[in-house]
Amino acid sequence: MPEHEADAQQGSPAREVGVFLRRRREQIAQRWADEPLFRAVFTVSRDEAVEAGRTVADALAEVAAAERVVDPDAAGFMLVREQLARMAASRARAGLGTAQVSREVDALRPPVVDLLAADLADAPTGRLRECESALTVLLGTLRLVVLETALSEGEALIDRQRLQLLEVATPVIKLWDGIVAVPLIGTLDSARSQVVMETLLEAVVDQQARYAILDITGVPTVDSLVAQHLMKTVAAARLMGAECVVSGIRPAIAQTIVHLGLDLGTVVTRASLADALAHALHRLGADIVHASPGGAGSR
Repeated sequence: MPEHEADAQQGSPAREVGVFLRRRREQIAQRWADEPLFRAVFTVSRDEAVEAGRTVADALAEVAAAERVVDPDAAGFMLVREQLARMAASRARAGLGTAQVSREVDALRPPVVDLLAADLADAPTGRLRECESALTVLLGTLRLVVLETALSEGEALIDRQRLQLLEVATPVIKLWDGIVAVPLIGTLDSARSQVVMETLLEAVVDQQARYAILDITGVPTVDSLVAQHLMKTVAAARLMGAECVVSGIRPAIAQTIVHLGLDLGTVVTRASLADALAHALHRLGADIVHASPGGAGSR
């Protein structure tokens, strides 16, 4: 009795597809290695793409053998999620959207269906159709898993880029020996306030700064949570051995702080960044000297 007929008698179409995938694993991997989803990711060598194809084929065989062809959470898929994540991330970096990634996954189906048809050429027509249907559903579930992974990778990439933008938008400037400043521009939210605190404290340590100026001239307004973050930043800088000077508080921000009942009695504030720098220099024993018609004078 032919092997596929024995398999047909032993189990469901899904199980027979699982047997087929294991039996034709090498041929499937060789064909998939030339498809864009694999070829564009594994560019160093074709052997790497073939090995990735074998891994995916093994995972699909396990899912089919468990008769969970419609379940994206099947254990077999867990074995290749890291592999699929790498592939999806690579396609996302190449600028491909989910629609194009979906088409690339769909392109994996014809080579496998052709092999299945050749493998079951002597099987009853009904059995062949059942197996082709099970295989199609299985590959459709694979597409769902890839798209879910691509979306997750896309969200992770966006989060990383957002954090990088926050760091770039929070520069630390060394104004003088022992004096650093963080000029803030734009809207402050909780996430950015946290980055401000971390960036400022790192600069205090790296520069061995005694004074840290937090200039919020370019911040139009803050909410209660952000105001509390700023207070915590001042307190944290003090714990690190640096005095934090807040400059450029706008009238609207001042009203918010008053309405919130926040106590700024222990916080040094100045109207502008220049005034804050003059204060820090004076505390360090230096004065700003400017020329005047009557001679030099100190500020």
